[in-house]
Amino acid sequence: MSPCTELPSAQKYHTEQRSHLSFTVTVLSHPQGGDLLQGRDAFQAFHINPSLVQKFLKPLLIGELAPGEPSQDRDKNSQLVEDFRTLRKTAEDMNLFRASPLFFSLYLAHIIAMEALAWLMVSYFGTGWITTLILACILTTSQAQAGWLQHDFGHLSVFKKSSWNHIVHKFVIGHLKGASANWWNHRHFQHHAKPNIFQKDPDVNMLHIFVLGESQPIEYGKKKLKYLPYNHQHEYFFLIFPPLLIPVYFQIQIISTMIKRRFWADLAWAISYYMRYFITYIPFYGILGSLSLLTFVRFLESHWFVWVTQMNHIPMEIDCEKHKDWLSSQLAATCNIEQSFFNDWFTGHLNFQIEHHLFPTMPRHNFWKIKPLVKSLCAKYGVQYEEKPLGKAFVDIVGSLKKSGDLWLDAYLHK
Repeated sequence: MSPCTELPSAQKYHTEQRSHLSFTVTVLSHPQGGDLLQGRDAFQAFHINPSLVQKFLKPLLIGELAPGEPSQDRDKNSQLVEDFRTLRKTAEDMNLFRASPLFFSLYLAHIIAMEALAWLMVSYFGTGWITTLILACILTTSQAQAGWLQHDFGHLSVFKKSSWNHIVHKFVIGHLKGASANWWNHRHFQHHAKPNIFQKDPDVNMLHIFVLGESQPIEYGKKKLKYLPYNHQHEYFFLIFPPLLIPVYFQIQIISTMIKRRFWADLAWAISYYMRYFITYIPFYGILGSLSLLTFVRFLESHWFVWVTQMNHIPMEIDCEKHKDWLSSQLAATCNIEQSFFNDWFTGHLNFQIEHHLFPTMPRHNFWKIKPLVKSLCAKYGVQYEEKPLGKAFVDIVGSLKKSGDLWLDAYLHK
């Protein structure tokens, strides 16, 4: 059994695993101690209307922990947990969970404007190489920014009603990007619930292509596992991860998931994207040329996506479940990037990854307001709040992979 494999200590538990809800998490309840610390904070973080979701949980209640059953929360700092909940209440009182319609309207408008600009360019200037390269860059930017926007709706951080967020989420990720909302929800909320936790966060499941953190490389080395020369993973990373994630791996996974899981509504939205794209560009480039252009755009977008999404997590702690409280678990796996207008736009405000992970339903334009309070709370309890320049964050991805690869090689040769 892997050291990350866990067996539940409780024989009776309350579990939520509904595909139409926001995330999958196990919530244990104790008749005397109330809900366990991590469960309640995770549940609160992902739902904008917890009382409504509670109705779906009632049929799933199997039982409650017996008074003598061991609790995974016994070693957690209950005062830190209470102070974090007070911080959340403060954020609510400051209306930081209220979205700005103007912000998201302008954001959507600038994406649509780029799509229109790309069509106007090829219409007026033709299909020359220079025009096509500029066109590809514009479409790549549009796709990347649409990716950040669908992230907002997927987290229910724009509208007050979940249903409206879900509808617009399907439009943005489906019609503007050709992907699946249900596929994204299933992956992304597992990541948020247990970031950087092996066997729980799909984002650290590297399919034996990379080894991450400090424990996994040593485990692979001791077991003499060598699917690839991991001591060179910081080098072949450039050939595999950024160029292939979106145009190859994600595309195959998205299409197969929609068909296997029968996500027909998502499939219809995705088809509408491809119909719009090919109707727009086949008259200029033909079928093969349009396919080549789309592949090149996905290739460029993949680089943008990988560097931005991995800079906050890969250099951080990646390990087995340690049963930390919500604040500590998110801070251990997440870091911030320095704020600037460009960094905000370029990363879709994922430079505020800490605040986003603590408060996933908070509109991103309010992260800067809650940030000082989060830093103050972390300082009070000695929880590391890491923030770095954008360039250093990119360099740290490669450095982290090299460090893990060296750990693997040492264990492989000497342990």
